[in-house]
Amino acid sequence: MSEAAIETVGLVKRYGHTVALDGLSMQVPVGAVFGFLGPNGAGKTTAVKLLLGLARPTAGQASLLGRPAGDREARRRVGYLPELFRYQAWLTGREVLAVHCRLAGLDRHTWGPQIDAALHAAGISDRAGDRVGGYSKGMQQRLGLAVALLGDPAVIFLDEPTSALDPVGRLEMRHLLHDLRDRGTTIFLNSHLLTEVERVCDRVVILDHGRVVAEGPLAELLAERHLRVRVTGLERPAADILAAFGPVSQEGDILELDGLDPELVPDVVSTLVAAGGRVHAVEPRQATLEERFAEAVGAGQPPAPTPGGDGSTGWGGGSSEAEARP
Repeated sequence: MSEAAIETVGLVKRYGHTVALDGLSMQVPVGAVFGFLGPNGAGKTTAVKLLLGLARPTAGQASLLGRPAGDREARRRVGYLPELFRYQAWLTGREVLAVHCRLAGLDRHTWGPQIDAALHAAGISDRAGDRVGGYSKGMQQRLGLAVALLGDPAVIFLDEPTSALDPVGRLEMRHLLHDLRDRGTTIFLNSHLLTEVERVCDRVVILDHGRVVAEGPLAELLAERHLRVRVTGLERPAADILAAFGPVSQEGDILELDGLDPELVPDVVSTLVAAGGRVHAVEPRQATLEERFAEAVGAGQPPAPTPGGDGSTGWGGGSSEAEARP
């Protein structure tokens, strides 16, 4: 297997007759912010468990930082923020981090600097001495992030990291993820907030029924363009005038062109004007991740029903998804 930060080849996980993962193959480059997406029941949580060594695959291979998934040395270099977590309400934020420094086996003399850096990065230094029981949900989310940052991990798994944050908190989270990426940290992001994924991720995989239905650099997945033009005064059908640019749909004075190279927008306008048209508005638009997600999941052909499968295709992510259990 390659030296990618994370790699899987033909990864399969069955629970009895139910197939949770069906031949997952993917690569996560070192230093990427990688979006791992899919509807409920797609197999995302199962895949994360396999990568972290919390479950064993039925077939296939998985590696983490060049070592077999579950390898103890590789796990020492991993940070993890689960979607559902609880910390002892009677501990302060600093005490929670100290507990996790001990659990992670960090050298005692590094605890202070590690805790201070994690608190600062998560934006809760001023609340470090307060008991966790008094934290809001957003503050607890920040504390969970601070825990994931302890030990300067090479890979960080984040499960719905912005679900409890307000708009300012989400902006700060985006800045933090980009800072971590710039320092060479690999981020494995599982989220159903697709607008956030679109703003922070370099690459994505979309999973459905345990299979990859779309993958690649985000810029390539969203490369298709759409152009909407409002024009009057045309004496011939717009489809005839713009035939060289591809299919055109028209409703009244509104023209729609899909898949148009953005470099050709000025040529479309000049062609319409040369044909006697008056152009009132030009609205170029790129495809959104939400649209790509819906297309990919809709295009994926689910396998034949198996006993015990829940067939869920609702929105969501992380450990809340209704995956099969033994």
